[in-house]
Amino acid sequence: MLSPGLEKLLATDRPTPYLALDPQVVRERYRALTAAFGDARVLYAVKACPEPAVLRALVSCGAGFDVASQAEIDLCLAAGADPALLQHGNPVRGPGAAARAAAAGVTRFVTDSAEDVDALAAEVPGARVQVRLSVDDTGSATPFHGKFGALPGEAVALLRRVAASGLRAAGVTFHAGSQQSRPGTYAAAVAVALRVAGAGGLRRPELDLGGGWPVAYRAAVPPPADYAAAVRAAVAGAVAAGDVDGATLLLEPGRALAAPAGVLRARVLRVSRRPGIDHRRWVYLDVGRYQGLAETEGEAIGYPVRVPGRDGPCGPVVLAGPTCDGDDVVYRRTPVALPLDLAAGDVVDLLTAGAYTSSYASVAFNGFGPLRVVLPQEGASGGLPG
Repeated sequence: MLSPGLEKLLATDRPTPYLALDPQVVRERYRALTAAFGDARVLYAVKACPEPAVLRALVSCGAGFDVASQAEIDLCLAAGADPALLQHGNPVRGPGAAARAAAAGVTRFVTDSAEDVDALAAEVPGARVQVRLSVDDTGSATPFHGKFGALPGEAVALLRRVAASGLRAAGVTFHAGSQQSRPGTYAAAVAVALRVAGAGGLRRPELDLGGGWPVAYRAAVPPPADYAAAVRAAVAGAVAAGDVDGATLLLEPGRALAAPAGVLRARVLRVSRRPGIDHRRWVYLDVGRYQGLAETEGEAIGYPVRVPGRDGPCGPVVLAGPTCDGDDVVYRRTPVALPLDLAAGDVVDLLTAGAYTSSYASVAFNGFGPLRVVLPQEGASGGLPG
């Protein structure tokens, strides 16, 4: 069921495609997540949906922010965020990036390499630093393994290097993969992370659980309470084993807060039969991989699809985007059934689309502009006018 704010936005006829976004849903999701995790500090992953109205909503809730660039820092500060509640979580920083962040008031950083530790020591002496650990991400829709994070032995060495470099070793962080469906994967990562923290000399570390918290697209996912219980049990186990004396929890939700707040409204450009190529109809939309559906690469994320105004019998389709790029096919393997009387000009909604859509859209590939964002009582933002 959509929120009243989204229903009202979608009741108005507007040029497509656009993302209808209700920040009130973000507030509600934030409250549900914090209720499950108690006193854990929330750092919203700005990359998921950097819309200023979403950032303002989260500032009003008291959230902090996980930022990856100076532009994201500036967006958060413009939304009224306290720079002390920002954490620069991207360990891939160029020369001077940490110093610029510190000049804006950021004092918290994440690292995963000796080279970055040395750069942080030179640019932001005294800063609080977490070491990112590489963990198993089984159960995720989009694995993170490889690009980020240090293996346990190296992570211990990095914690010691941080402390020896005039920085403050604050704790350990990890990412269990995007859209992580298994609470046990977090529990296993927590156990490893706290052993690393203890071996690195931290008795009461910060334990940043990262992102990956899932939402229900086409299938149910465990509720936040299940993840919180798995994490608490793992922390208790680490304390009982003598690895640490306790831990201060942080988490970095992005998708979990923003995805349910958005509906991507598109329009059918053409419905075609492709004899000899596919027995299904091909449905071409005015939105595709390059206008906001980047997460359909590999069909990792399966958005629920509906067709307002059509309620007759349905049949299978291949869903494709509007560009003349051969990769711009949204769903070829993922089952999608749309009305048999679907026709060019019909409206199609992709639900649970508030995260990683408008922020992923290209500038103007093939002449198709960025995805517009439409907000309750705030008009439209982003994209091209229309």
